[in-house]
Amino acid sequence: MEEGLKVTFLGTGTSQGVPVIGSQHPVCLSGDARDKRLRVSVLLSWGDYNYVIDCGPDFRQQMLINQVNRLDGILFTHEHSDHTAGIDDIRPYFFRQGDIPIFAHKRVVKSLKKRFDYIFKDKDRYPGAPSVEINYVQKDHEFEVGDRLVSPIQVMHNRLKVFGYRIGGFTYLTDVKSVEKEEFEKILGTKVLVVNALRIEPHHSHFNLEEALAFVAKVRPQKAYFTHISHLLGFHAEVEKSLPENVHLAYDNLTIEI
Repeated sequence: MEEGLKVTFLGTGTSQGVPVIGSQHPVCLSGDARDKRLRVSVLLSWGDYNYVIDCGPDFRQQMLINQVNRLDGILFTHEHSDHTAGIDDIRPYFFRQGDIPIFAHKRVVKSLKKRFDYIFKDKDRYPGAPSVEINYVQKDHEFEVGDRLVSPIQVMHNRLKVFGYRIGGFTYLTDVKSVEKEEFEKILGTKVLVVNALRIEPHHSHFNLEEALAFVAKVRPQKAYFTHISHLLGFHAEVEKSLPENVHLAYDNLTIEI
């Protein structure tokens, strides 16, 4: 029997995080800890395994807060900085464990090689640089992490192809604006769905609240959690009250079990 999957929301914020630097917006000034959002990422844990989906600029802080002492790999959704900029901070894991497996589309790996060339160098490596084991993710090709199968789900972030991931009854999608029919069908039957809900007003590359709610109604999971949330969505406590019974706003360090 498979051990239950534990999902920890390491960060639930948008690319600037919440509060936004210098902002006087009421949500940015909120005293509610649930309104303070690091850049978006989740930790997937089961048995002795720990995997993260994305490692943004707050990765180090997130690992310390959640006392993650071992990392078995990183699944990347796409190459944007709020999802990748923390990759240098895998160094402590690399020093203890050796090369850290990463899972990403070849386009994402190409971007990482350009921005973090010292990590991927084969010759004249800096002695303190971390190293990774590259695993390419392809549409329609399942792959293993630990002892579980992962199904990549291709969604559109405006015109950029982004991967979400499904593990058993759990599906994680972020930076979604649209989903093609054949990819949507891969999500059906999901027990717990995580998807982005950026703000109230429409956005060119993200679901707003109305679109996210419509998507959840179409998927019909047992539970749904919204993430990649900006201050413009509103106060956590107020928005949470307005949602259907099975839909919740995720917040940093929330842990759920599936």
